[in-house]
Amino acid sequence: MADLRTKYMGLSLRNPIIVGSSGLTNSVDMIKEIEKLGAGAVVLKSLFEEQIRFQVNKSVEQSESIYSYPEAEDYIGNYTKETSVSEYLELIRKCKASVSIPVIASINCVSSAEWISFARKIQEAGADAIELNIFVLPSDPKRNSEQNEQVYFDIAMAIIKQVSIPVALKISYYFSSFANTALKLSWTGIKGMVLFNRYFSPDIDIDKFEITSSNVLSSPEEISSSLRWVAMLSDRLHCDIAASTGVHDGAGVVKQLLAGAKAVQITSCLYKKGTGILPEMINFIEGWMDKHEFKTTDEFIGKMSFKEAENPAAYERVQFMKHFAGIE
Repeated sequence: MADLRTKYMGLSLRNPIIVGSSGLTNSVDMIKEIEKLGAGAVVLKSLFEEQIRFQVNKSVEQSESIYSYPEAEDYIGNYTKETSVSEYLELIRKCKASVSIPVIASINCVSSAEWISFARKIQEAGADAIELNIFVLPSDPKRNSEQNEQVYFDIAMAIIKQVSIPVALKISYYFSSFANTALKLSWTGIKGMVLFNRYFSPDIDIDKFEITSSNVLSSPEEISSSLRWVAMLSDRLHCDIAASTGVHDGAGVVKQLLAGAKAVQITSCLYKKGTGILPEMINFIEGWMDKHEFKTTDEFIGKMSFKEAENPAAYERVQFMKHFAGIE
């Protein structure tokens, strides 16, 4: 029988499928169900840096006592932060006591200041790893690419100094030289890189004159973006890669593993098809491995990476001739 076990960031996974950070990973009961259905690991719903700051400000604004006792402002702010973080830490503790699969904490962050001290508490609570979901949109014309990219390095290195558990960066491809930046980030000491995070996609309601969201969930067609970069970088980075975005079935998982991913994160397909798709995906991988006589995942991970592919240029070319793409 096929052996689906793999290693990601030094963590032992019973299979390469990780349920990514989302509302599905915000309760112990749901995570227990996810483990029961076969997931190899789980990433908890993110604790947001902005959320912490908002809660601090909201508590201060709602407290009438600060007008009489100005010194109470710091106390209220610190208490709110501790309460918010305490709830997250308790989720980690309960999950670790309830499931045997690796539990990865997630922080959605934009700076290397406010929340850094929380990392050690997350480790103490029992998290097996920390995933830093970072997305800095390069929209400020006053900031150059070096300044935008430095944020990622500052966050990664600050957290690595705080903890001994593995740290992963979940990032986008909005860089002036993505391959070079990804390589340099892999030198910081991180153990994993998740390609890619899913950012807010705006739309406009032309009748209500409101900004709304679109494309909240990924589609199977979006796998090409992550597949290209996983294949191109998997043999070049000094850390493991987990693929994310566009994986909606077992075939998608296999493709990302062939490209060189050590693990694959899924979320959108669970919302669209239900968590029952997990055992279906696992069964597909097992059947595919048996069909091609692979006994372990190590035997085929990276087999179709940039380094190993017969036609590596296909990963690099963005523009294609009409007849090559099959479009007349």
